[in-house]
Amino acid sequence: MCTANDDRMPNQLYHSYGKNWPRRSKVRVSRLIRRRDRVRTGRDIELKNLKLYLENRTIIEENDKLRKKADLLRWENSVLLSELKRRFPHMTTLTKDSA
Repeated sequence: MCTANDDRMPNQLYHSYGKNWPRRSKVRVSRLIRRRDRVRTGRDIELKNLKLYLENRTIIEENDKLRKKADLLRWENSVLLSELKRRFPHMTTLTKDSA
């Protein structure tokens, strides 16, 4: 057998309670809000941390490429300088004497 309360909709239950509807304590609600905000803040920090990490990795990779390019240019410069000294040996002695 069904009771009368089982057949009621949630809004009808509210009206049957009237002003005596059970309420949550303000302390518990404020704790839940603080907890939700802490979790949200933690997620925000983790997301920012991930973005910064990825940006840092991109900068490191670009730095490595530039370092390799600089090493190649340094090597090419030394090869060209040695070739210049080999072709024009008298020019290198003049620059050493004049200095």
